Amino acid sequence: MKYNKYLLLIVALSIVVLITNFTIDKAVNKTTKAEQKALLYKELSFGANQLINDAFKGLEDRKTIDYHTHIVGTGAGNSGNFVNKEMQSAKYPIKHLKFNVYKSAGGIKNTKNADAEFLKTLVNRIKSIPNHGKYCLLAFDKNYHENGTENLKKTEFYVPNEYVFKIAAQYPDLFIPVISIHPYRKDALLELEKWHKKGGRMLKWLPNAMSIDPSSEKCRLFYLKMKEKGIVLLTHAGEEKAVEAEDDQKLGNPLLLKFPLDLGVKVIIAHCASLGQATVLDSKGKEIKRNNFDLFLELMNQKKYEGLLFADISAMTQYNRMGVPLLTMLNNTAMHKRLVNGSDYPLPAINIIIRTSLLEKAGYITKTERKYLNEIYQFNPLLFDFVVKRTIKSPILNRKFANSVFMRNEMLGF
Repeated sequence: MKYNKYLLLIVALSIVVLITNFTIDKAVNKTTKAEQKALLYKELSFGANQLINDAFKGLEDRKTIDYHTHIVGTGAGNSGNFVNKEMQSAKYPIKHLKFNVYKSAGGIKNTKNADAEFLKTLVNRIKSIPNHGKYCLLAFDKNYHENGTENLKKTEFYVPNEYVFKIAAQYPDLFIPVISIHPYRKDALLELEKWHKKGGRMLKWLPNAMSIDPSSEKCRLFYLKMKEKGIVLLTHAGEEKAVEAEDDQKLGNPLLLKFPLDLGVKVIIAHCASLGQATVLDSKGKEIKRNNFDLFLELMNQKKYEGLLFADISAMTQYNRMGVPLLTMLNNTAMHKRLVNGSDYPLPAINIIIRTSLLEKAGYITKTERKYLNEIYQFNPLLFDFVVKRTIKSPILNRKFANSVFMRNEMLGF
C-alpha cells in the first residue's frame, strides 16, 4: 500500500503519545489575589491572560473572522455526514489511526455520537473566548469521477451543505456557512444557484482530495456562475497532508488557479500553498520541479491578480510550514492586506504537529511567550492558534501580521 510520509509520522508520534502520555508542558502559575481577581480567564495565569489581551489589542471585539474551520462527523444523528469506512476499520491501520487522532482532536469520545460531540467541543472552545468573532464553517463535497458520478472509494469524508447551514442557523453568532460543490457534478450549476440563494458566499475545494483540476475546461461554466454571483473560492493549493491525496497531488499546483482568476473569480489560496513541489515547464519546455510556495508568490506578484487573489495563513505555524513560507509572509507586509486568518480546525488540537519549541528556536517567540502559549494551548487549542499568530514576529525584521489579517476582508465582498 502507498502511504504518504505524513501518515507515517502520525503513526510514530502517536505511539510516543500513547506510551509517554506526552502533552505540551503546563506552565507553573503564580498570581497575586488582585491579579487573579482581574483575570478574564480565571483558569490561566496573569502572564497568559496578558498575552491573550495583547493578541486582541487593535481588533474590534467580536469582529475577528476565521476563514477556515472544518466540521466533520460520521453521520450519527442523521446529519448526512460521511467518513470512509476504511478509516473506521482496524483492517486499515494507518487510516484508522489517523481517524482516531482526528477524533481525539475534535473531542469525540463515542463514535456513535460523533457529530454532536465534535460540534459541542467546537462550540465550547469558541464560547470560552469572550471576545470571539465568527468562524467560516466549511462543507466538504465528495470526490467525483470526470463523468460526474460519485467516487466514494476516494472520498475520505463528506460534509453536506445542508449540515453547515443548519449549524450556522443554530449558532448565528458563531458561524458563517461555507458551501462545497464539486464542479464535475451533473447538477453543479443548479447546486451553485440553489446555495447562493440561501446565502452561500464562499465555496470550499480541496482539489488533491476531491480530484478537481482547477484548470479544466469542465469548470468554465461553473467559474462564470461563481463570478456572476460573487462567490469566493477558498481552495487548497500545494501538497496535501491531512486528507488522503497521493494519487492527485499534482492538482495542488497553484498555477492551475490561473483559469478561475483570469475569468474574474476571487480566490483564497489556503496555507499560502506552503508545502511540496509541482512539475512545471521551464523556458525550454523541459519539465522541472519547483516549490509550490514559489509558484504561489509568482501569482501574488502579478498585478492583474490584485483584488482577485488572496491567501489564508491557516496551518502556517505548524512545524512543517514555519520555515521560509512563514518568514516570507511575515516580512512581506505589502501582501498583508490580501491575507486572511484561518485555523484549519481541528488541526490545532493535534499536539504532535504543534511545536512551540521550534518557534522559539527559530526566533519567532521568546522563552516567556512560549511558556504562556503552552499554557493557553492546554486551556483551548483554538484560542492558542489565534494568539500564537498574533504573537509571532519575524526574527529578521521584527514584523508581525497586520491587524487586518484577522478581521473581515472587505475586498472579498462578503
